[in-house]
Amino acid sequence: MRLSALSIPYGAVITAARLGWLLVIVSFGSARVPGAGPLVAVAVVAGALALAGAYQFARWRRFEYRLTEDTLDIDSGVFSRRSREIPLRRVQNVDTSRNAVQRALGIAAVTVETAGGSDVEADFRYVSEAEAERLRAEIGRLKRDRGREDGSAGAAEAGATAADEPVEEPLFAMSTRELLLLGLVSVDLRLLSLFSAIVPIAAPSLAREAVDPLFSLAIAAPLLAGIVVTVSVLASAAFSVTNYYGFRLSRASDELRYERGLLNRYTGTVPLSKVQSVVLSENVLARRLGYAALTVETAGYAPGDSGAESAVPLTRRDRAVELAREVEPFGEVEFERPPSRARTRYLIRYAIVGLLLTAIAYGIDRFTGLSFAWYGVAALVALAPVAAHLKWRNLGFAVLENHVVLRSGFWSRETTVVPYYRVQTVIEGQTLFQRRRDLATVVVDTAGSRGLTGGDPKALDIEADRATELRETIADRLQASLGGHQAERRRTRRSELLAGGDD
Repeated sequence: MRLSALSIPYGAVITAARLGWLLVIVSFGSARVPGAGPLVAVAVVAGALALAGAYQFARWRRFEYRLTEDTLDIDSGVFSRRSREIPLRRVQNVDTSRNAVQRALGIAAVTVETAGGSDVEADFRYVSEAEAERLRAEIGRLKRDRGREDGSAGAAEAGATAADEPVEEPLFAMSTRELLLLGLVSVDLRLLSLFSAIVPIAAPSLAREAVDPLFSLAIAAPLLAGIVVTVSVLASAAFSVTNYYGFRLSRASDELRYERGLLNRYTGTVPLSKVQSVVLSENVLARRLGYAALTVETAGYAPGDSGAESAVPLTRRDRAVELAREVEPFGEVEFERPPSRARTRYLIRYAIVGLLLTAIAYGIDRFTGLSFAWYGVAALVALAPVAAHLKWRNLGFAVLENHVVLRSGFWSRETTVVPYYRVQTVIEGQTLFQRRRDLATVVVDTAGSRGLTGGDPKALDIEADRATELRETIADRLQASLGGHQAERRRTRRSELLAGGDD
């Protein structure tokens, strides 16, 4: 089978649009040549579209795919040929996306992720909406068939036939109130830093242009900073609202299905059998309002995806916990906090940082032409005890029967629930400063974690003896849970063989 024929003109226009900056430069440059400006610009645009169209046609002609009972076979490549056979049992996620133009044309982009893949295994740009739905449904059905044959636990519900499409059970639909609250609480600090780069550039110019001498840099900079913050908040809110507009979550057999987006519409699946952990996220504002987001992590996502899918972007915290238990049935959680000397460690650390920043501000004021109230930075030292207490208060861990739960973060607090059988490694470590205070950190790594250097859930700054005990407990329960899962799979396989023999 081939991609949709509409992918040729659509891809050509997109490719030419990406060269828009080059077209602008050529147009301005040719404008200086008498009588050549419009002709050159038109020729460049026509040439870019022709080349892009030729490439997209060749790509369309050389892209073929077949869906067999066991594999998804793809032949592609314009200049170098590539043939792939993707085993369906390794497929984890089949996601589709459609922006406003694609929806008008009736096409969609489909991506296929596999377990352990370092990149997207298959990228269909673009197929018809009907074909996108067929691919998702057929891959799901064939995976369930292979699961029944292999005896995989949870591969299919009892009584389902090979041709059955699992009945979707609605789990969550985002209300208008929750959508508006999401726009309020989900301020993207990266966007704020981007807009903030304008302040040191525009503020001096604004002050020089002012007629009123009282309108100095001291007034212009805070005014512009306020405008930047307002624009950043509004832009971030608009992005969140359009990104999660119409969010719906449902469950079908052994997978979660989601749909979201206003301008760009996304649909996809999250296989429950591949979930590595569930994460409750609450930034400081959402936490004050009693709201939280739910994220599930699965193995097999490309590097830019970090293995994370937002299962619920925002809802009341009790509802988020309830939905988290739909994915991983964990019990009540009572957190154990680090010892109070860990809080003292944070106090010393933050106070030193505050003193260093104060010294730098004083040096700039004293030895350069820039003059400002450097002593205002010293307020950071006074805030060090508050910051240390808030960091300590939001740390904790809990050892449950089938899960370990780890919590950290103040500005954005994350509570991670990890089933023992999904643990890859357990690492106990001590820094030089931790050893001086008899503290240690235990890192719990899963296949869906974001790397051993940073995004893994951890029990931070706990008693050194307790860290050793926690590491050994998790390791022991990992082995016990793996044995239990293997025994369950063997029992399921034997039952299916016996049932087949009776037939």
